[in-house]
Amino acid sequence: MSLSIDEVAAAGAAWVWMPDDAEVVAGEGYTILRLPDYYPFDLSVVSFRAVGPLGGAVEAVLARARTLGAPVLDWQVLLGDPEGLGEELAARGGRVKIGLEILAADLSGGAPALRPPAVGTELRWAVDGATARDGAEVEVTGFGGALPPAARIEDVAARGARDVPAGRGGRLIAYVDGEPAGTGGVQVVDGVARLTGGVVVPARRGCGVYRALLEARLRYAVAHGARMALVKGNPRTSGPTLRKAGFAVYGQEPVYALPLG
Repeated sequence: MSLSIDEVAAAGAAWVWMPDDAEVVAGEGYTILRLPDYYPFDLSVVSFRAVGPLGGAVEAVLARARTLGAPVLDWQVLLGDPEGLGEELAARGGRVKIGLEILAADLSGGAPALRPPAVGTELRWAVDGATARDGAEVEVTGFGGALPPAARIEDVAARGARDVPAGRGGRLIAYVDGEPAGTGGVQVVDGVARLTGGVVVPARRGCGVYRALLEARLRYAVAHGARMALVKGNPRTSGPTLRKAGFAVYGQEPVYALPLG
């Protein structure tokens, strides 16, 4: 199978990040999430469709966001979003917070075999509270924010215990010398492996830990019917490893931070 940009764009558009502990604020043509305070940001636009002129549609989203009490709105410009959206956000004070790429790989021939890590690495699924907590601590180290409440961590573990054996995916934690060193998630939806939250603690970067997490997630996804892998990656961190693993860049999906004052 050769992946077209239309296939990748459609798979990306179907992937709407919607954590179940977020407040959903929906309006005509848009959805905003208000996140709990342990996330590293407060508000995020997760879907947008211009109703009427683009400038007016953007203003409608910002007007609603200003009522939610946060100083900044994160807004990711997706591959299939209206042309000129980034320029509209920049004209309203938006700055590019992170320049993500959308990358995809054809898995119809199986998962790639990647070079093993340079350090002994053990991988565990977050299907119990202790492992889920280790993964959460790695995420805080890599992405910021704060540790979720204990009840939230137990919920993540319970979901993993259900979803991993069912083939729906979960979160892997990498350990080096018995200490949590990295984490990465995967969800298998309609034949697409959605790779999420891949990060390695600073002390273990450059040792192949991310590569081990990537290979394990791809093998799991193929075993459970995935024919495409999709990830929104940072070109300066995960990007080089993903490209070496057979992923191709299909476009840019920058995240803008817009002041709401």
